[in-house]
Amino acid sequence: MDKKQLIPLVIWGFFLSIAFILWRLFDNIFYLFNFAYIGTCLALGIFLYIRKVKYARNVVQAAIGLYMLIYLGILSNENMQIEGFWYFLFLGVFQAAVIHFVVAKIFGPLLFGRGFCGYACWTAMVLDLLPYKTPQNPRKQFRYIPYILFVISFLFVSILFLLRIPNIESIMFWSFIVGNIAYYICGISLAYLLKDNRAFCKYICPVTVFLRPPSRFAFIRVKNDTERVVICK
Repeated sequence: MDKKQLIPLVIWGFFLSIAFILWRLFDNIFYLFNFAYIGTCLALGIFLYIRKVKYARNVVQAAIGLYMLIYLGILSNENMQIEGFWYFLFLGVFQAAVIHFVVAKIFGPLLFGRGFCGYACWTAMVLDLLPYKTPQNPRKQFRYIPYILFVISFLFVSILFLLRIPNIESIMFWSFIVGNIAYYICGISLAYLLKDNRAFCKYICPVTVFLRPPSRFAFIRVKNDTERVVICK
């Protein structure tokens, strides 16, 4: 079997293992269905993408992104953004956004790199539908912005806990709603301004602070074949 054909099986096995472990650890059947669903969507999408099926990745983005945005975020009232990660971390509970970040954005990238960004992110799900799939301009050097937003998100949640602000759960929910609206507005505006669908991901998204270090050592990642790249080196 070709190495590429093994990738969907590895991803599927990884998520099924997570699903089973969390189900048995917390005695909650939700984790079994949640990660089995995400893993199955990812594996199927990657398999179809390898087979060059048109719109395969977009379909998977919608299947996972809308599930996390609408069901987990809005209907289940869980902040799946970085503020939600800090919130549950400060509560001292290993659930919701903490599990999501650990699997998709902290340790998971050691296996599949920035796979979350390509196949599961509900912000990129919309941005990838815009017309600038190939960047029109050289990449700009704005790498400090994600770190600023990363610190701001941490301080925002820290202040809520330090001041013992009442109804923090409600604040987390509305910060998720407002944050996503801001992300979409900023992402779409930057895409048209810089003629690059992923400009937001490159220059703004604070999640990249988590993703960058493990992605450098990812088992599954884009690699440069120096024997084939002969013009630009």
